[in-house]
Amino acid sequence: MTKRGNKKIGRNSLCPCGSGLKYKKCCMLRKNIKTDIKSYYLKRYGIIIKTNEEIEGIRKAGSLVVATHKEVKKIIKPGITTEDINALVHKFTVENGAVPAPLNYKGFPKSVCVSVNEVICHGIPGGRVICDGDIVNVDITSILNGFYADANYTYFAGEPSDETRKLVDTCKESLRRGIEKVAPGATTGDIGYAIQSYAEKKGYSVVREFVGHGVGIDFHEPPQILHFGKKGTGIPLVENMTFTIEPMINTGTKDIRILDDGWTAVTRDGSLSSQFEETIVVTKNGCESLTPFDF
Repeated sequence: MTKRGNKKIGRNSLCPCGSGLKYKKCCMLRKNIKTDIKSYYLKRYGIIIKTNEEIEGIRKAGSLVVATHKEVKKIIKPGITTEDINALVHKFTVENGAVPAPLNYKGFPKSVCVSVNEVICHGIPGGRVICDGDIVNVDITSILNGFYADANYTYFAGEPSDETRKLVDTCKESLRRGIEKVAPGATTGDIGYAIQSYAEKKGYSVVREFVGHGVGIDFHEPPQILHFGKKGTGIPLVENMTFTIEPMINTGTKDIRILDDGWTAVTRDGSLSSQFEETIVVTKNGCESLTPFDF
């Protein structure tokens, strides 16, 4: 129990800072760990709070990821294959002194994930020909000087239908709304709630099996960032946490199935799926995208 003026503040009271969280999950937590927050988060959650130098390394990797996406955008059109995208990403990444993180990761055979239409994520590039009206998600992760950055984008091939455009726009906006909630004192649940509430209000479903994740020193780190959930739940966010937010939104049900290759996840009902992803760092007063899309 603490006091604010003459008023006692209990562990389960709303925090007086105005965050909307309970005191025990906000200022009480920061008060107790402020002297060594990095060690506390590593021990309690397995989360690596980055140094400013490490964040700069992740930012440079992120700049390369965005530059690679700009090259991909130039070739996305009907008639190319998903392998054409893989070849471009691999060549551009290596030529810029980096390593494509997906290649040989737990046996994944290619340098990038390319997921078309009903494919939710982890599509293996190959001979599939992209057709007019398709949506094509390209998920790029690069390792530059030992630092990882991760971002994906859903592209239109040719002229999309109104239904397709609405799905993709909703997915992009759901990511924006999730990012908007990131700040010290917020929680991982705030991110998921913002995404789920918006997407479902628009009539879409949110995939549960795949989540955002910590990133930077390794490909996948704690914490997991769910794209659904309740306000005020989960892990409190603190400055210099880095993670991805990457909602997968379906026109049909949220249910998925994995193909026989052990990687490719598709919608169980064959409906369309879209995804967007950025690598985010929590800053003193909010957040910054380390893979900002400007197209």
